[in-house]
Amino acid sequence: MSEITVPVLIVGGGGCGLTTSILLSEHGIDHHLVERHTSTSHLPKAHYLNQRTMEVLRQVGVADSIYDVGTPPKNMGKTRWVTSLGGDGELDGRTLYTLESFGGGRLESAYAVDSPCPSTNYPQIRLEPLLREHTEKRAPDSIHFGRELVSFEQDENGIHAVVLNRDTQETYTVHAQYMVAADGGKTVGPELGVKMEGPTGILDMVSTHFTADLSEWWEDDVLITWLLNPEGAGSWNSGAMAAMGPTWGKHSEEFVLHFTFRPDDPARFDEEAIVPRLRELLKLPDLELKVHKVSHWILEGVLADKYQVGRIFLAGDAAHRHPPTTGLGLNTAIQDAHNLVWKLAAVIKGDAAPALLDTYEPERRLVGMRNVDWAMFTFLNHMVVDAGLGLIPGQPLEAQVQVFRDYFSDTPMGETRRARAAEVISTQRTEFQAHDLEIGFAYRDGALVPDGTEAPPRDPMGHTYHPTTRPGHRLPHAWLEHDGRQISTHDLTGNNAHFVLITAADGAAWSDAARLANDKFGIQIKVAQIGAGTDYTDPTGRWSELRQTDDTGAILVRPDNHVAWRSTGGADDPADELTRALGTVLAR
Repeated sequence: MSEITVPVLIVGGGGCGLTTSILLSEHGIDHHLVERHTSTSHLPKAHYLNQRTMEVLRQVGVADSIYDVGTPPKNMGKTRWVTSLGGDGELDGRTLYTLESFGGGRLESAYAVDSPCPSTNYPQIRLEPLLREHTEKRAPDSIHFGRELVSFEQDENGIHAVVLNRDTQETYTVHAQYMVAADGGKTVGPELGVKMEGPTGILDMVSTHFTADLSEWWEDDVLITWLLNPEGAGSWNSGAMAAMGPTWGKHSEEFVLHFTFRPDDPARFDEEAIVPRLRELLKLPDLELKVHKVSHWILEGVLADKYQVGRIFLAGDAAHRHPPTTGLGLNTAIQDAHNLVWKLAAVIKGDAAPALLDTYEPERRLVGMRNVDWAMFTFLNHMVVDAGLGLIPGQPLEAQVQVFRDYFSDTPMGETRRARAAEVISTQRTEFQAHDLEIGFAYRDGALVPDGTEAPPRDPMGHTYHPTTRPGHRLPHAWLEHDGRQISTHDLTGNNAHFVLITAADGAAWSDAARLANDKFGIQIKVAQIGAGTDYTDPTGRWSELRQTDDTGAILVRPDNHVAWRSTGGADDPADELTRALGTVLAR
């Protein structure tokens, strides 16, 4: 049996595993990725990529390749609720409500001022091949599909794993210092005894990926359409559908439609019944369509009871599994990798003590918990939307029909029903306008030095974001000028590779401190002085508004663009202050 030795073994070649590979390559860390399937996913699955995820991918030069093919902002700025797409009945083809979404419409300015990256949309069935292409360009000999983890063990020196080449049926051994389990929770977590905690088995969902020409009924600025009608009598019964491209807007060729079967419906596993059901839901009885894939999944919101077992780290679906609402599954997974990889690189290179890796779980598990809970909340809130329209489970069809007749009627009661529905449906902004949830999360404990200040408020509805340089929070974005070009404060960390010490124009004392810290720890700390007469200027004054330090203060930013430490003013001994802070962060 042949043997190979690498610093990191990655198990899983989905969005999380591939992102982990890209990030490790940017740090110059050799690795070995194994994926049991011979290709990337055949399911559209996740598709919405939020601003924080796009910031991560921008940092390593991947974002532009997604923007080139993903949904333009003009084609994803609205979500709508309709009775059906087609049909010729009195209640067919009627629009119930439209909600601005994902930074579209009036949301655009707020989203744009807070991030260098707009959100976008690109289904996982296409995203994963794109990510794989990026991984193979960076590490062509490290990515291995059709390889299955057979067994593994760990000791004080590392991981020892047996891998099967499914093409040749030969096995080989991988010796690694660390392992990242991005396998969806299928192998590594159960073997380690990791428990997935939370509700499961709530609903039996069906997702159908199909091609059809819906240009006559689709709207150009809509990404997601919910079907609500008397016959379905509920959001998940009638179905929710999203455009899948590759052309965007009303001429999208592909779609995915999610809906439920009754648990006792004998047709729920009969794929021959899917096409008639789709035509029935859309009320397009003559629609020509081609079904690509029908997938069944059980609604669950579960979180691993631990993210780390010794030298093994769980990330992505291996650590948390969500309902699809708010699009938090893949986004959280990519952000897991972003948090973990710079720490792995620092430890492997000897820049940090192994204890730095113990900060991965406390930092990311609380975020995972919040996101799992949020996704479950927004999924179930669609039933609140149903109630706001007046739909009551178990009502006779005649009563449901009357609800819709009243809703569309030109009567005082119709006006009242529409007003109530507007108020209730607007609560679904927790799903489609979750700006603060997506970029406002922070780490309470971990690779950071708290400064004793109060955290800014979090919007309980997840929308209004309050930028801050408080340790543990994502560095606020502001546009700067450098060498005659516009850059973001997020660009100061480069490709996820080094710490940055941000000071004002008269930050010479902190610059000297950074040089001493460099010498002590043997790491690269980039100093960015921002202000008039420096290499970085603040042309709009936005950074001055956001920095929350005076002209003598400093902010230490981690490679993942989270604030590690700050001094809101000057220090008696800047070198001592910075050295102690960096020693705490690096566990040295």
